[in-house]
Amino acid sequence: MQVFLCSDLVTLLNPPEEPLPEHLLKVLYSCDELAMVQLDCVVYFDTGIISTLQLKQWSCVPGDPKIRTVELKLPDWLVYQSDGIIPDSQWVLSCMLLVSVRHRGFDDSERSIAAQDVAMLQLKPSFKRPLKQHLLCMSWSKQMLQLMRRLAKKQCPFEQETVHFLSSIFASTGETFGITKSLEPYGSEVLEFARAHTISYAWGMFSVWIFVSGPCQRRLCGVFHHVNSQNDYATPSVFLKSSGELHIQVEGDSKASTAFVSAFKVPMRQWCQVSLVLEGREVTVSLVCFHNEQRTVHTMDHMLGQNMELDDTDGSFVIGGRNYVESAEGYFGPAVYYRNRIPQHSTSEVVIPDVLRTVNLTGWLQACQAFRLEMTAKITGFSLQAKPRTELGTCLDAFYEWMGEERLPSQAQCGLWEATVPKRRQAAKLAQILALKNGARGVSLPAVGRALYSLSLHKLDRARNAGAVSRILPLLLQAGCLADTRALHMSSVLYSTGLGVKKQPGKAWLLALLAAQQDDRLALLHLGHLHHQGLLGLPADPDLSYAYYANIAKQTIEDRHNPTLEQTFVEAVYLNRDEELSLQTNEDHHIFQWLKLQAHRGAAEAEQTIARLLFWGQQGVAPNIQEAVKHYERGAVQWEDLVSMYDYGIVLLQGHGVEKNVPKAISFLRKAMDRGSVPAMNALGWYYEQFERDYRRAAQLWEQADLLKSPDAALNLGVIHSQGLYPGKPADQFVAYQYYLRSAERGHIRGAVLLAEIWNTGIPGRVDRRPSDAVLRAKQAAEQNGYLGTVLRKALNSYLKNDMFHSLFYYTMAAESGYAVAQFNVAYLCENNAFGFLDPDFALSCMWKYYNLTVQSQNPNPYALVRMGDLLYEGQGRRQKDLLSAAEKYAQAALRNEPQGWYNLGLLAEEGFRLPLSVLVHLGLSELYMSDNSSLLSALYRRCRDSEDKDSYLPCSLALLNVYLRSFQTDRSAAIQFSTAVAMVIAPTIFLIIFNVCRRPVPVLSFN
Repeated sequence: MQVFLCSDLVTLLNPPEEPLPEHLLKVLYSCDELAMVQLDCVVYFDTGIISTLQLKQWSCVPGDPKIRTVELKLPDWLVYQSDGIIPDSQWVLSCMLLVSVRHRGFDDSERSIAAQDVAMLQLKPSFKRPLKQHLLCMSWSKQMLQLMRRLAKKQCPFEQETVHFLSSIFASTGETFGITKSLEPYGSEVLEFARAHTISYAWGMFSVWIFVSGPCQRRLCGVFHHVNSQNDYATPSVFLKSSGELHIQVEGDSKASTAFVSAFKVPMRQWCQVSLVLEGREVTVSLVCFHNEQRTVHTMDHMLGQNMELDDTDGSFVIGGRNYVESAEGYFGPAVYYRNRIPQHSTSEVVIPDVLRTVNLTGWLQACQAFRLEMTAKITGFSLQAKPRTELGTCLDAFYEWMGEERLPSQAQCGLWEATVPKRRQAAKLAQILALKNGARGVSLPAVGRALYSLSLHKLDRARNAGAVSRILPLLLQAGCLADTRALHMSSVLYSTGLGVKKQPGKAWLLALLAAQQDDRLALLHLGHLHHQGLLGLPADPDLSYAYYANIAKQTIEDRHNPTLEQTFVEAVYLNRDEELSLQTNEDHHIFQWLKLQAHRGAAEAEQTIARLLFWGQQGVAPNIQEAVKHYERGAVQWEDLVSMYDYGIVLLQGHGVEKNVPKAISFLRKAMDRGSVPAMNALGWYYEQFERDYRRAAQLWEQADLLKSPDAALNLGVIHSQGLYPGKPADQFVAYQYYLRSAERGHIRGAVLLAEIWNTGIPGRVDRRPSDAVLRAKQAAEQNGYLGTVLRKALNSYLKNDMFHSLFYYTMAAESGYAVAQFNVAYLCENNAFGFLDPDFALSCMWKYYNLTVQSQNPNPYALVRMGDLLYEGQGRRQKDLLSAAEKYAQAALRNEPQGWYNLGLLAEEGFRLPLSVLVHLGLSELYMSDNSSLLSALYRRCRDSEDKDSYLPCSLALLNVYLRSFQTDRSAAIQFSTAVAMVIAPTIFLIIFNVCRRPVPVLSFN
């Protein structure tokens, strides 16, 4: 960066990339009058302190530009390793060289600098820097001190010799989603040397636990595979065949791939450990399965014609599916890789991991199977009972024979199947009603499950507090057992939060896994959130979290292209913001009726708004796509509105709520584009690509729209670059990545999803893997799902009707999916606890949990920061006060323009708490750290007063006045400040009083 004033010039010609000893630095400089050239080193510490070290200074005489060579003498603690004489520099964040031309006669303020240039220096970790050869002999005491420090720090660095790719459970839907992991080279030179020399002689062991719930629907399904940097399968890659055997593929040292099939099959609905031992040319495959504590072991050896090659730092390892291979359907358990070693391994010593025993998936499935058999018997019996008596030959002996090995004990009476356990009576009754209704057509178990779920919601609607939840839970569990994933997810949320039932994290996780494996959208969100934050005692794992978020994000894109009445637009409505609540409406509300009236009068914006509200189901309006299309049509045809012409063209092009009519759609889109519609320009490009296959014309339109900041155009350009469809250019994933990044930054959901995919896998040599960033992008897209929007709408509608329990219930479901707005609203409802519908202890625990989760989000609500700070300050319940954490939360709120944050920091300071330097640095008040308390209080209350919130002006001004009053008692020099403060407080106060008097209603004569 260079700054020029007049003819003053200064440039660093050859700055080093990192701090180097005795570097000869060349500086080009000139000046228009006598000046000084100064070379500084600016060092930034993680404490917030900035230190400027002057390195060199010389005179500048007006004339032609000159070059001066300066020996760069940086501090030893920036250049060398710490060694007892040279101190450690671990607190340094960064440093830069700053050279400037300064005119004489001025001080060192910014105005005295006529020109400057900077160069950032990349700091190396201390252990990678050179050791300094000291010229002077150290004293014996210093030598002993140095030796003691080295011995104290000497410890083996952590190395990933045993890699746990997965330490919990992954629920796989059988789609192209999986867990991606990558490895780095060893830090130890010895271990890395050994690893590098065994690449051409594979030596190691892999193991993964798997529970197959359904047969592979493709020729091969992914179990565990290695993908190298060329995007090819490498050693080892294990797949499940449609016939049940394992397909193992490895790469030889000649780069040729070899595959073989196991001699055994993987059984279904059993936990099995698949192990591969690789040693040169030999592969040992073992399968250990457990069923009712019985162990089944299969082992086979396979000898190859050449050594296997395994470079575990090349590419990535995948559990499940990825891109072009679908995952095996079921569940994956712990996966371990023993790197460059083969531990003593005996199949007889294999035991089920604790995490699998804790979840007890097989126990649930077995109990469920028994219940399903019982319900099958009842459905068959009720169906036969519904037929005319003459159609029944005998009792139900034929039914029992048909049941085979699973039949119920045969007895001599007809009504045995009618006997019911009390807790299952409702299920039996629903089965009977459905059987009588459907008769010979039969009744399915999923139909009974849906009926049970509907009955649960009906009972829930009549509940007024959490006490009714425990009576509904058995119905939900039975519905979930009969394949209703909504019931499984709702049960999981109840067990996770303890709302009306005993909190059971293990069972909550099990039920979420069951629902997610069946592709339930909210359950996928729930598990993604759990593994992102590391909740319920589960480990935080961004790669596992991404596998869930990627699934729901893809569904979100599909759902938005196929809107249904079950979906509602996701709206971020905070319950503490009255202006947002006032915008909520419905078809009978006066706002909606006013919009309709304006639309009929020809107001194009009103027509647009009604169509949008109806199409997406926004602001409390129920979705009605057909009615929305009518408003799009009227706005486009009758009012010739630009936006309506585009929207109407899109619904005609895709056939949403109206019969598809491509020519008519193109006509409206052309009219909109001719009048300057950028979205219409993009849509026409999509038409040329999809219908005409004219990629040149499509690319031209998208390039024009991209220049006009269209997110869709950037996305489409990325897609055709990725697929090699851009005219005259080959496929280029990096160019596609740049367009995806551009599209995502402009707010496009699909752009964010495709960007996250690249960050999850990386582009070798171009883009590094960024798992944490991939999770955030996929999460943002997933949280726009319309089914989450429906839950949020139910919660908000309940709140607007003063139905606090149901509002809390539905917001809790959304909050457990990780949606920050819902988390805030749950905490807000628990804080207010209107009508006392919650137990006080539960309400307090609820506030702690959800305000804490809210403040950890990417963009935390300022009110939540203040309330979390209050909770930390008060230390309610069994929790102790934490004033430091409270101050940090108040500071975060203050930096988000929340005056209450500034005010509370002032109160802490008034109570004698010394605000730490780190907090003051973030607030930009570090210079007040050593000042007196009144100066700090004045600064805090002044910023509180000067915030944009009008309601805070008076209380903050009074607090500031109080500070001046106290300082006036001890310092007469504060008299001027005092009089100014009085004027600033009294003037608006008098105005408010006069204003309120003027607003008083005029008395009216009464005839009564």
